[in-house]
Amino acid sequence: MSLNPAYKGVYKFKWENHPFLTLSGLEAFTVTPETNFVNVGERTNVTGSRKFLQLIQENNYEAALEVAREQVEGGAQIIDINMDEGMINGVESMVRFLNLIASEPDIARVPVMLDSSRWEIIEAGLQCLQGKGVVNSISLKEGEEKFLKQATTIMRYGAAVVVMAFDEDGQADTYERRIEICERSYKLLVDKLGFPPQDIIFDPNVFPVGTGMEEHRKNAMDFFQATRWIRENLPAAHVSGGVSNVSFSFRGNNLVREAMHSAFLYHAIREGMDMGIVNPSMLMVYDDIPAELLEKVEDVLLDRKEDATEKLLEYAETVKGEGKRKERDMSWREGKVTERLTHALVQGIAEFVEEDVEEARHQFERPLQVIEGPLMDGMNVVGDLFGSGKMFLPQVVKSARVMKKAVAYLLPFIEADKAKGGKSNHGKILLATVKGDVHDIGKNIVGVVLGCNNYEIIDLGVMVPAEKILAKAREEQVDAIGLSGLITPSLDEMVHLAKEMKREKFDIPLLIGGATTSRIHTAVKIDENYEGAVVHVLDASRSVTVVESLLNKDNQVAFRKKMKDEYADLRDQYHKRSTAKELISIEDARKNKVPLFPGDHKPVKPTFTGVKVIDDVDAGMLAPYIDWTPFFATWELRGKYPEILKDEVVGEEATRLIGDAKKMLDRIIKEKWLKPKGVVGFWPAASSGDDIVLYTDESRDKSFAVLHTLRQQLKKAQGQPNKALSDYIAPEGDEAKDYIGAFAVTAGLGIEEHLKAFEADHDDYQGIMLKALADRLAEAFAEYLHERVRKQLWGYIPNEKLSNEELITEQYQGIRPAAGYPACPDHTEKELIFTLLNAEENAGITLTESFAMLPASSISGLYFSHPESTYFALGKINKDQVEDYAKRKGMEVETVERWLSPNLNY
Repeated sequence: MSLNPAYKGVYKFKWENHPFLTLSGLEAFTVTPETNFVNVGERTNVTGSRKFLQLIQENNYEAALEVAREQVEGGAQIIDINMDEGMINGVESMVRFLNLIASEPDIARVPVMLDSSRWEIIEAGLQCLQGKGVVNSISLKEGEEKFLKQATTIMRYGAAVVVMAFDEDGQADTYERRIEICERSYKLLVDKLGFPPQDIIFDPNVFPVGTGMEEHRKNAMDFFQATRWIRENLPAAHVSGGVSNVSFSFRGNNLVREAMHSAFLYHAIREGMDMGIVNPSMLMVYDDIPAELLEKVEDVLLDRKEDATEKLLEYAETVKGEGKRKERDMSWREGKVTERLTHALVQGIAEFVEEDVEEARHQFERPLQVIEGPLMDGMNVVGDLFGSGKMFLPQVVKSARVMKKAVAYLLPFIEADKAKGGKSNHGKILLATVKGDVHDIGKNIVGVVLGCNNYEIIDLGVMVPAEKILAKAREEQVDAIGLSGLITPSLDEMVHLAKEMKREKFDIPLLIGGATTSRIHTAVKIDENYEGAVVHVLDASRSVTVVESLLNKDNQVAFRKKMKDEYADLRDQYHKRSTAKELISIEDARKNKVPLFPGDHKPVKPTFTGVKVIDDVDAGMLAPYIDWTPFFATWELRGKYPEILKDEVVGEEATRLIGDAKKMLDRIIKEKWLKPKGVVGFWPAASSGDDIVLYTDESRDKSFAVLHTLRQQLKKAQGQPNKALSDYIAPEGDEAKDYIGAFAVTAGLGIEEHLKAFEADHDDYQGIMLKALADRLAEAFAEYLHERVRKQLWGYIPNEKLSNEELITEQYQGIRPAAGYPACPDHTEKELIFTLLNAEENAGITLTESFAMLPASSISGLYFSHPESTYFALGKINKDQVEDYAKRKGMEVETVERWLSPNLNY
């Protein structure tokens, strides 16, 4: 790549105050040759600084001004101000902050960049600026008409503008797309509108490099070349960019990131980039970058070598984040190849596996023997360590990644050798998530753990019907079948499959697992329908022991008999307990309802009725709402966060795990892997017995839908009510005019392409990590939206101030119960909720035939605002309520019984 002749001066970062033609007057936006580069400070941005966001949320504008002052004193020549956050009033916050800045001479001496995705905030900000400002940003994303309209307003206020390389077809991600969009934007602004060209700042999109993905290799080069093209072909226009984006693949390693930023700026400035967002503390003097590191960084940035990314990653492993050389014990590389393979498998090191496997291949007669020999020997060590509690699940999944890469390398040689795969050493296991269910994290983890213990795994995926499972089991002659399910309808599907196995005369073991499954349900509902062995597997760590006991020829007969006897005893105990439980009639239960109406409560009217699409949210806004404790449970590390990080047994691994999680979360946020989307609705409502009636409008003359709830029937102690969700809604005829809300949110849109990439790279660890994080973000979305509902959209408690810990422990007013969960266990109610919300069109979420939600990382439910509303479990119910419920819903009793089978007391 030749240099732009206009920018051949040797560039060194000293970060002194450059002479700069001020923008606080009415002068044109100009960067003088002496200025070289204008740095934009980004800490006064609520989306980029948690500290600044917290200060604004707390109305602590005095401290927020100090953040701006520190930016200016630290060398920022423009300050970027953003107030885009769902829980603050963006217009009000922007106006107030800008007015305060205007009275602070040491801050007001630098220009302001108004940064917002909401035009009303931009326009309000423009009305407050004393001098010339910069608007960040506009684009052709929504077409030329809106683009020109916004540009006209900006020009009227005399401001400069950042123009994103983004059009109706999306964000520019190639050199050709960058220059095409920038040229079109320039012609519209300058030729059609008469916009001053010196006031145009193009942002051609800085994207990460060094990600390992082929399509990202030229990201930096495309930016450099597009920058040169803009400066040569679009007279007087400027070029800007978010420099830190380029190094997101190396989050946590400050030395490498600082070097990447400096080298990127060195080349970008020489090509014509004259302003940008960069943290001066994350830079080093270009000439001070160690020669070896600089070479590897520039190999990546300039795409000079095929293996540039691998070499930089390898180097990055040898240095700490603060830039000091880290001692790396490589003595294991001196051992025999079998010892090296075992070490790599135990430590989860994939760096040398291909060369070691290649060496091992020449020591065996057939390539398959490498798998059956040293690789399985190594995995047996992993299995032993895991079984003895000396390794933890995240480490085992990393070991599986190494194994899969080794096997993938050997496969072409095995095929060429025409070797037959044969039966694995220990057995062949078929795994599937049952028909109607889409959740598979637990199943995938079990597959990894069993695979690490020399079992061949056939994974049929999700939503697999019984006939497909059994046909594949016969075809592959598997030794056992494992079924997984998360939602309660999955339990019935498992029962159905057990009956089909009996009908088709199978005799292989059936393993049952998943969040809604239990030992007692397996004993009572599944085991009695199949003559073969049936075992409930509590978690992945137990799966190896269970499968070994079921398949080991020496003791399988005794173990299978033991399980049959144990489950028979459980059934007897269950039936005795069931008959001993005292339930009351549904009529008596209704007489003992929660006594809330009539009362003093005056329901608050929501700010709107009908539905509202929530598409102004990104993963970065949701991250602060994450409850990390269930994340560790997914990986079978038990303990509450953050205390788990100091646990004597699992603390070290938990710390590593959350480190990996937060690195991926950073990429999810910065590279927009996932697109959170949701929908919320509110309607006038009243209770009618155990039903909730929804009305078309405030007149409440006409109803259009009915939600059905169920009531506790267990006999309660004196003064304890038999609850139903309808108790929390004012009844028909009551002077209190009540409302109900509903919601559906997802954080799973866009996940599939990344899961496929990890699968292609044989990386179960990253795949499971991404699914686990998507689930956490979906829960965080539900938490975030509920807070927004309470404070703004419904607004029944506008001044609420709760910490994330208080949100997690549900210390808020109101509840958001979900269909299929303890208070309303009937999944079929989701159908009405989705119809009310038009959730498929508005949020991209669909329902399977068993009412599981797709994408899997999705949540839906209802909103109740009454201050006395609480979560509860329905418990067991009698047939009198089932028959009444079936009549109210217009369903057959048998159908209702199927959906409510876990709750039936008969």
